[in-house]
Amino acid sequence: MWDSVFRELRPGLTSSEADLARAEAELGFPLPQSYRNFAQSCGAGRIGGHLRIFTPVPVEAADLSSRAHLISHGVALALDGLRDEDSDEPHRFTIEGDADAGLMERACFFGQTERGDFLFFDVTPGFPEYDIWVLCADLETVHFGGADLPTFLRGLQGLEILHILGDGEGPLPATFVGDDSAALEQLGATDS
Repeated sequence: MWDSVFRELRPGLTSSEADLARAEAELGFPLPQSYRNFAQSCGAGRIGGHLRIFTPVPVEAADLSSRAHLISHGVALALDGLRDEDSDEPHRFTIEGDADAGLMERACFFGQTERGDFLFFDVTPGFPEYDIWVLCADLETVHFGGADLPTFLRGLQGLEILHILGDGEGPLPATFVGDDSAALEQLGATDS
């Protein structure tokens, strides 16, 4: 499946069934099938030199569960800091696409772009796949990304990227360059 998405595919540290089960238990919901397949086939790494998808791996700096919680907490703190002290109004997102008001409450962050945009699943129980959305670095604009991971990634490789990541981004190269354990540990060292 992923050979049809990436012209150059160099897998990184992949997720085992145990890694996936652990992540599902920690997050409290089943992971979408296309994402599970990606985590087992491609693993941890970077897409088009611009985007990192976090997968369930035994390296905390790149682990899905750890990063999902860290990003969620960081976004909440940033939004709290942006709030007008004299207002009880919740933060308002500009959501481009067909979504209901509860979208951000169902968000599970699973990736990040080089410019600071965050990818998230719309965790909707009862569906084998979750829609993918992008919270832009401004923490206000939310773009629809795709109905599953292959659709999302193919969109980033064409002009659809303008709708997914917004103006200023050109199509990403159809490449996946994986990271091994040592590279992921180094990622953790530079994040601290």
